[in-house]
Amino acid sequence: MNRFTTPRGDLELARFPEDPRDPLRAWDSADEYLLRHLAGTDGGAPVDLSGSVVVLGDRWGALTTALAGDRPVQITDSFLGQEATRANLARNGVDAGAVRLLSTRDTPPDRVDVLLVRVPKSLALLEDQLHRLAPGVHEGTVVIGTGRVTEIHTSTLQLFERILGPTRTSLAVKKSRLIFCTPDPGIARRPSPWPRSYELGADAGAAAGMTVTNHAGIFCAERLDIGTRFFLGHLPRSGGGRVVDLGCGNGVVGTAAALADPGAELVFVDESFQAVASAEATFRANAGADAKAEFLVGDGLAAVPAGSVDLVLNNPPFHSHQATTDTTAWRMFTGSRRALAPGGELWVVGNRHLGYHVKLRRLFGNCEVVASDPKFVVLRSVRT
Repeated sequence: MNRFTTPRGDLELARFPEDPRDPLRAWDSADEYLLRHLAGTDGGAPVDLSGSVVVLGDRWGALTTALAGDRPVQITDSFLGQEATRANLARNGVDAGAVRLLSTRDTPPDRVDVLLVRVPKSLALLEDQLHRLAPGVHEGTVVIGTGRVTEIHTSTLQLFERILGPTRTSLAVKKSRLIFCTPDPGIARRPSPWPRSYELGADAGAAAGMTVTNHAGIFCAERLDIGTRFFLGHLPRSGGGRVVDLGCGNGVVGTAAALADPGAELVFVDESFQAVASAEATFRANAGADAKAEFLVGDGLAAVPAGSVDLVLNNPPFHSHQATTDTTAWRMFTGSRRALAPGGELWVVGNRHLGYHVKLRRLFGNCEVVASDPKFVVLRSVRT
């Protein structure tokens, strides 16, 4: 839990799921900088927030909670970020009805008077969302972005400029910057260029010839990442059981498993709304419109009944925004152990240096190296 001091008072904030051992805060200097600017405490005039306020990309709800009195609309691609916002509103005594929580897949507001953008790691996601929001932006809309200096690049500013209008940045404060964009009504509003699709080549193992669909923001959206490519060459047979593609991304692993074993019951799970939409599109394009699968946006396997799964396929992330951490992988592993039936298996691909085998042996009591190369390793653990 962190105490976040803002111009509107102190807030108690935490990431989701809350873990007292997690040293990472639910806010940073970019959030601070933006809130000071909005309040006018950094020397300028306060920003009028009486109209329709949209907060795009709020990481853990710090901005939305601080601005709850202005009844903002939050738009996020993160299920965990959305749940963190709900929890942070509650722990600060704010009525959940004070804000409207939307995902990046929902229809954005028709009118946007103030657009506040927490710059995402993915330039493609920023592009997609600015295009989707642009029809609601008008000549008088106040557009302000915020981010760490390492997150704001020339290409970031060019996107604002190309889609909305003239753009400039502030001076850096505590290694964060603000972005100021003046909407130009003369710029033609165009639809987002996302999603995009491509076909996998013969070197994609079990997924060769598959059509892959990626919505904006998906990891390695323009090509198959090398870890997944290695995993596809070593996928197990499920034997017709219940198979989970955990952290599914664009769903290529789970779809390959479904094509190899038509009797399998597939479940695709990710905390990204964009990822689950991509996985469903990939599955439908390759398995057919009538093929059955379940698509879940959620906190890992938390919503999957204990002992109900026969096989989990997992390529866990090791970053949370800009921080390198194994917290997500550990939650995925523990969630898999709970969800697997006795004799069920967890198959994991990861970089060799991450040492996942140590965690898996500690958790499952066993871990077998199925395949390896100089960079990646495929591991198998059995639920006893």
